[in-house]
Formats: sequence, C-alpha cells, structure tokens
Amino acid sequence: MLPTTSRGRSSSSTSRTNPMFIQYLRRIIKWQQMDIEYTFWQMLHLCTSPKVVYQHTKYHKQTKNQWARDDPAFVVICSLLLAVATMAYCAAYDHSAAHAVFVVISVLLFQFLFIGMLLATFCWFLTNSYLREEAPNSHVVEQRVEWMYAFDVHCNSFFPMFVMLYVIHYFLSPILVAHGFIPVLLSNLLFMVAISYYHYLNFLGYDVLPFLERTTFFLYPISVVIVLSPILILSGFNPSRYFMNMYFSQRVQI
Repeated sequence: MLPTTSRGRSSSSTSRTNPMFIQYLRRIIKWQQMDIEYTFWQMLHLCTSPKVVYQHTKYHKQTKNQWARDDPAFVVICSLLLAVATMAYCAAYDHSAAHAVFVVISVLLFQFLFIGMLLATFCWFLTNSYLREEAPNSHVVEQRVEWMYAFDVHCNSFFPMFVMLYVIHYFLSPILVAHGFIPVLLSNLLFMVAISYYHYLNFLGYDVLPFLERTTFFLYPISVVIVLSPILILSGFNPSRYFMNMYFSQRVQI
C-alpha cells in the first residue's frame, strides 16, 4: 500500500534541473558531442542484461552527481530508429506519401515523446511524493528523483519494447494480422512479453535509487497484463490487427 501523505519538495534539486535541461537540449544539435558507441552498448544490454545498464547509472551518479543522462544520444538514436521502422511499415502497408508522413510524425511525437513525457511525469510525481524513504535526521541531504531521470527510465524501458513491437512485429506482421486462432495467440503473447518487459525495466530503473522504497509497485502492472492476456486470447482480440488498422485501415482488412 502507498502512504497517503506526500513529503516536502527540495528547492535545490529543482534549481539544478533547468540549466541541466537547457544544456541537454543544446547537445541535441551537436552530433559530435554524443557518445554513440556507449548508446548502442546501452541499447544492446537493455535487451540482454538490463541490470548492467543500471549498474553504470550508479557510476554516472558518482562521477556527474546526477542520475539522469547528460547526453541526448539515446533519445536521438531511438527516435531515428523509430522513424525508420515506421517508414518501413508505411512502405509495406500505406497508400499515400502524405499519410505516411502523418504516421511517422504521430508515432514520434505522440507515441514516443508525448506519452513518454506523461508516463515519466506520473512516475516522477509518484516516486517523489510516496516512495521516498524518510530521512533519518535533519542533517541528511534530501534526495529526489529527477524528472529527466524518470524520462530516461521510460526511454530505457521503451527500447526493448520497440524491438519487439516494431522490428520483430514487422517481420511477423503477415502472420500476426491474419485471421485465425494462431495469429491471435502469437500477437497477444508478443504484446504480453513486450509490455511486461517494459514494466520490469521500469522497476529496475527506480529500484536502483537508494532513497526509494516499495519500488515493487512498478511490477504490479505485469500481473494485470498476465491476467488480461488469456481473456483477450479467448475473446479473439488481435492487438496486431487492432493497432495496424489504426494507421493502415485500407491495407489491413478486418
């Protein structure tokens, strides 16, 4: 159970956020300052050994005195990969160039950035208001979850889901959007694994912070997904057909 009282805010952490965010935005247009090799290393290990990535997050805190990344390379590369994957879907299933541009922009701005910011804001508020440990005495420096770190956690969790629901799904889509029980089963299993892994990485991202408690709260959605999946399978709901028809209704016929 979550406590019903929230704790006071730290003005020092808030004052550090604005200049850090401004510097972060400036580095987006400076490709030569981005650590591309380390970013791909993170992406690989998020899919294979995510705990290693968050072990490096501890080192980052020790050296940079902040939990959040100061390098926008992960967001930039993830956005580019997402745009390429979406264009591949448009090439296979779309019917016009104008609609393809709309799909790419909506996926990048709405699915990745806007929803990601909403989820990050929710987790940032939840952790700072209800999951922080009480300071043992007044002499201990109060620590808070940085909003940019919450967005980093979302991006980390999003990437393996992107691999499963955009890349692997693309190659399996002729099977997954077909009629019949097998496509329904495979589609639901793929979505179940992808969404569950997203929430597992979300849990790891906050569990690594030493000043948070009861972070197992972030694992609760996995049980909901596991319970809902058999119900959706038995009802014949195919998430692949549903989401493909949201964008390519004229090419993916129900």
